[in-house]
Amino acid sequence: MATLRARPFLRYDAEMPDPRPTRSNARRRRLTTAQSVRQAYDHSPAEREPLAAEHLADRSLESPETPPTIELKSPNWHVHLFRKRLGSWDPGAHHGDLVRIALSDGSTFGYGLFNPRSEITVRLLERGETAPDSHWWRDRLASAVDLRRNLLRLDRFSNAYRLIHAEGDGLPGLVVDRFGPVLSAEIFSLGMWQRRREILRLLAEIVGTSHWIVRPGPRTRQQEGFEAGLEWSEGCPEHLEISEQGTRFRVDLAAGHKTGFFCDQRENRRLISEFALGRTTLDLCCYTGGFSLHADQGGAASVTGIDLDEQAIETAKQNARLNRSRARFVHADAFNYMRDIHRNGQTFGLVVLDPPKLIATRADFDEGRKRYYDLNRLAIPLVEPGGLMMTCSCSGLMPMDEFRRTISAAAPAGRRVQILESRGAAADHPTATDCPDSEYLKALWLRIE
Repeated sequence: MATLRARPFLRYDAEMPDPRPTRSNARRRRLTTAQSVRQAYDHSPAEREPLAAEHLADRSLESPETPPTIELKSPNWHVHLFRKRLGSWDPGAHHGDLVRIALSDGSTFGYGLFNPRSEITVRLLERGETAPDSHWWRDRLASAVDLRRNLLRLDRFSNAYRLIHAEGDGLPGLVVDRFGPVLSAEIFSLGMWQRRREILRLLAEIVGTSHWIVRPGPRTRQQEGFEAGLEWSEGCPEHLEISEQGTRFRVDLAAGHKTGFFCDQRENRRLISEFALGRTTLDLCCYTGGFSLHADQGGAASVTGIDLDEQAIETAKQNARLNRSRARFVHADAFNYMRDIHRNGQTFGLVVLDPPKLIATRADFDEGRKRYYDLNRLAIPLVEPGGLMMTCSCSGLMPMDEFRRTISAAAPAGRRVQILESRGAAADHPTATDCPDSEYLKALWLRIE
């Protein structure tokens, strides 16, 4: 997916008074309520000071003997426990702690990672009485690796795939891709950031990789309250080459988007290579040329990739040279480019439209949906009669039904659009039943008359 550019908290820090209750106020301060913490959020997340450095210190994967307790007022089946669902909590619970989640009758609901700075105040790791320890972490990581290696058998045709898919693998807030000898991680929760080194050490032992690189997610200050930078193991390469179904790609681990390469579209890239034979192909928002190169390998009559990210276009050209590909890459704004070729009357047998995330928050929904509509309204007329189009959304807040309605509304009069297939991310990006909203990628294969 490419870049498409159009577009004081209560904490127990050193400067704060000792939070431990005295006899005189033990009853009053025995538990800090979720309501009192909410009152500390009178200003926007972007305005809050990031957490102090001590809150980012490395944590062990061992469970404390007596984890702090958080009360859950209204239990449900979801892995995210939002602040409004919580009751009182132990004042000894600190940012990133493993906490015991208790029901109102005192029984244990489960265990999770706690962050009072986040609306998702607890990310559930385990339901039931057993607290996660280092053995639990190793087993959870090994289970995720087993899915990719022994069930999906991804090593047969690629050395690049997702190893850990956050909630989908029971490890909320943690994403790890494997690129040959390197583990590339992106972390979205404070608790996972504090444990990143131990997790990556364990995962490297299981997989047999020699290096790692890790970065925080793009909105961790607003959503989790902390800031951090890119980190990597000693000797980790900034660039490397991967192979996917015979096509080679150069991956920029340090400067690339997300983890460096989008493994989620692997199956759609395979389908592109099957459908491209003899077709003129336009790849809009092409990023580093994944769809373009697979189309060329599949025998496309011609391939043109468009992206506004100049660095991505340069990498796409390097990837074309790696594969001796005839694909042509153009640095341009997708909106303007489509308007220009529409005026010229040019059409294509296959059009790919895979924009970046256009809906980051619920507040962005209406504007993001309009941009999906505008993009598809311009792209559909560029498909020759009887031609194919694959259109995508990686916005998790855009449900598939809403995406279908948007595409239907975008079809101009006189063009009949058939949905041949609806697809999601590749199988190494599983969706957990207790977090269905993590099913983010939607791809519609269309035939347009």
